[in-house]
Amino acid sequence: MSKVVLITGTSSGLGISIAIQAALAGHQVYATMRNVAKKDALKQAAADAGVSVNIVQLDVQDTASVNAAVETIVEAEGRIDTLINNAGAGFVRTTEQATEDDINWVMDVNFMGVVRCTKAVIPHMRQARAGHVITISSVGGLVGQPFNEIYCAAKFAVEGYSEALACYVTPNFGINFTTVEPGGIQSEFANNVLKHVAETGGMLDDEYLPILQKYIGGAQNRQAGDDIYQTSDEVAAVIIDCMQAETPPIRTRTSRWGEAFTRLKTELDPTGAEQQAAVIEQFLS
Repeated sequence: MSKVVLITGTSSGLGISIAIQAALAGHQVYATMRNVAKKDALKQAAADAGVSVNIVQLDVQDTASVNAAVETIVEAEGRIDTLINNAGAGFVRTTEQATEDDINWVMDVNFMGVVRCTKAVIPHMRQARAGHVITISSVGGLVGQPFNEIYCAAKFAVEGYSEALACYVTPNFGINFTTVEPGGIQSEFANNVLKHVAETGGMLDDEYLPILQKYIGGAQNRQAGDDIYQTSDEVAAVIIDCMQAETPPIRTRTSRWGEAFTRLKTELDPTGAEQQAAVIEQFLS
């Protein structure tokens, strides 16, 4: 069955891959981005794949923009079947080095952006008694990592937000929630993180510098050779499978490396279904 799919953050990388694969699967795709002047990469990818996508402006940091995009789609299609919260931004800074503005920005893009978009689509999905909200989290939403504490905090927040919604909205209104937890992705994401570091003062010459240099050097080596990093297309394929699943998981990793890395936190309940059942039993039975 063809779904009406709203995807955020489709100007590059994973967002483009999700949009193209969803369109190839026969779905009606609304690919959104903050700055539609950056649509050329998506348009070219769609032309190369022989598919069409609808491009709509949506800034996850602007509630009016989010609501306007959702209303535009609902007016055109009568419904939104799937929201894919893909827009996000990485951040590498220690807590001591991060300004309060930095921290607010990271939380706003990665967490509040998800909340704004989810809040906008839930009323329509609730009325339909059907829908699926897929949020791109990270293994960093399960396991804290060096120099990523602010980013990880935002992704941990996303995990708790989606998990809490799943325990009462899903059984009562038929709306599923899934967090997708990739490891590294071979895309512009990592480069954008390093670009942001450079634009906000570079690597500061303090006691953290040698530790940060070790971290960045290791990351660059891993990107060159290890199985940590997947292509955007590989991660998108997992997302499309999840979107089309009859009973989608509450959480899922996208690679064997991700499964191994998070094993100590996930092996008793890989999909989150058992924890969801326990919460429902505890609070809503």
